[in-house]
Amino acid sequence: MAIATINPATGETLKSFEPLNDAEIAAKLDLANQAFEQYRKTSFQARSLWLQKAAEILEQEKADFAKVMTLEMGKPYKAAISEVEKCAVVCHYYTEHAADFLADVAVKTDASHSFVRYQPLGVILAVMPWNFPFWQVFRFAAPALMAGNVGLLKHASNVPQCALAIAEIIQRAGFPEGVFQTLLIGAAKVADIISDDRVKAATLTGSEPAGTSLAATAGKHIKKTVLELGGSDPFIVLASADLEAAVATATTARMLNNGQSCIAAKRFIIEEAIADQFEKLLLDKFLALKVGDPMQPDTDLGPLATPDILQDLDQQVQVAKNSGGKVLTGGYPISDRPGNFYPPTIITDIPPEAPIAQEEFFGPVALLFRVPDIDAAIKLANATPFGLGASAWTTNDQERLRLIAEIEAGAVFINGLVKSDPRLPFGGIKRSGYGRELSIQGIQEFVNVKTIWVK
Repeated sequence: MAIATINPATGETLKSFEPLNDAEIAAKLDLANQAFEQYRKTSFQARSLWLQKAAEILEQEKADFAKVMTLEMGKPYKAAISEVEKCAVVCHYYTEHAADFLADVAVKTDASHSFVRYQPLGVILAVMPWNFPFWQVFRFAAPALMAGNVGLLKHASNVPQCALAIAEIIQRAGFPEGVFQTLLIGAAKVADIISDDRVKAATLTGSEPAGTSLAATAGKHIKKTVLELGGSDPFIVLASADLEAAVATATTARMLNNGQSCIAAKRFIIEEAIADQFEKLLLDKFLALKVGDPMQPDTDLGPLATPDILQDLDQQVQVAKNSGGKVLTGGYPISDRPGNFYPPTIITDIPPEAPIAQEEFFGPVALLFRVPDIDAAIKLANATPFGLGASAWTTNDQERLRLIAEIEAGAVFINGLVKSDPRLPFGGIKRSGYGRELSIQGIQEFVNVKTIWVK
């Protein structure tokens, strides 16, 4: 795949980039390795000052960074602004908390003095996706850099200007040279970089095949990995729920980022007693959404990121229809304008046992399922190889306790939108990946948890 900025709203190629050659990659690895030897000795205070400065740059220039995001991958401009602001929040969060999260922990044993110390691992490779091109990177970079690691970013090939901008932000913030570098390379180069002795660990957010490939290579070389992969998140609405709130959130949860989010609600599992009402209200919401130029402030839904994603999504919709699904609205690409546009789509009546019912739809397509009761809702919610997030709606305390206990996911949100929050760990189970980002758990993923025993 070419490394280029191609505006998904028009199909126009705006800028192309030459991938790094092997000698240039080797030079960046050398620089990262050398940088770590000095950077690991810096204080939390120094790192905090640099990360604070990065947050200030993000806040002051958010309009420019948001525009680059929208031009490269098509998210609505107002959502891109929010993404940059969230990146500043995660920088502030680790500026304030990293020293406490990684402080020595005393443990009473038979020694005169014993404790746990957290120390950085070294060079960490981050393979990141295009859908949240700033946020995904900063939620890795903020804790990794505060822990004393150095980062190499292999970003998605369709967001090269985002990748370069992030490296420039970190450089301008004052971090030493080589502490964070962007590698403009294709996916074929990733295995060689992971195999290099100078790289100590890797993290990947992306597709299941990409995660499988990276983990296999890292495993061969016994290197730590964190994977955040796909999701087919359930959105359960029981009869006791606040229906108006549930429908409003359901629309946001499905259309977030033009429907291209791992933690977007994708399978709407509705108790039969309220299913007709929910379906009607959701259809009204979907029909009211404005599809169009993502740079315009009143646009609700922009284009999908690439023509391939558009084609893959439409193919899934056709399979769903052929499996017995009924399309209430949408169901075909928008052909009367350039760009990768797909309309808000609702599909009902897909047999739950159909293979397509378990797949992840990465776009503005909602699958609606009716169930008789909470038992059937939980069973269907868990009937997928994924386990990233889940949203469930009820005002009944006993139902709430069951949903929390029995849903198989890395996160369960009751009466709310599934979202990532720097204060809470983020990640999945099953084929959605392993390890955690954010919170104290995230910063402790890429450290040596060292036992110290002194007598």
